[in-house]
Amino acid sequence: MEKGILYIVATPIGNLGDISFRAIETLKSVDIVACEDTRRTAKLLNHYDIRTKMTPYHDHNKEYKTSSLIEMLDQGKSIALVSDAGTPSISDPGFYLIREAIKNDIQISPIPGASALIIAAIASGLAIDKFVFEGYLPRKKGRTKRLKQLAEYDVTIVIFEGPHRILKTLRDISKFLGDRNAAIGREMTKINEEFLRGKLSDLIAIFTERKPKGEFVILVEKNEK
Repeated sequence: MEKGILYIVATPIGNLGDISFRAIETLKSVDIVACEDTRRTAKLLNHYDIRTKMTPYHDHNKEYKTSSLIEMLDQGKSIALVSDAGTPSISDPGFYLIREAIKNDIQISPIPGASALIIAAIASGLAIDKFVFEGYLPRKKGRTKRLKQLAEYDVTIVIFEGPHRILKTLRDISKFLGDRNAAIGREMTKINEEFLRGKLSDLIAIFTERKPKGEFVILVEKNEK
């Protein structure tokens, strides 16, 4: 029996119009859509009148759910893997399924599209000919050690952060990396899209005075030695 295909489908990070024709056709044609949150993915599928069945696949069930998805692929079923927003496997559990599919000789087919990482980088105004993607900093254990390591990098650094920790993270970055030039992308592609640029101290001042809202991508200029 011929094995199925695991499609890695990028979805919009905000504006539902930011999806490719190929992604829509793939989501319509597969046997099942594996997604982090069925409620969020349902909004996208309903918007494009896609009736494909969904199944939850997230950090809390990835270890036991992966085996059942691999079994479906072995039986010839096709699966579309999506994240809540953007490109799967970037700071989400998608890599776990992708890795197991590769181990089981299952074909992987990526469907490119939106990525908060790339969108924030190109709008930052900082040099991105070379950059390092850090994802989310460790919350406690290893945080100081990692920040000290990042301080030695001579490339632009990209970090994800949520609204409840953005101010602490900006302060920690400034403490260990110095008051460098930086940029923040917030609520990108949405109605309240905003790009903030300046010294880290400027960005800290902004969020000291106003309540942070939305998800953030922080870019910090490289260390000029």
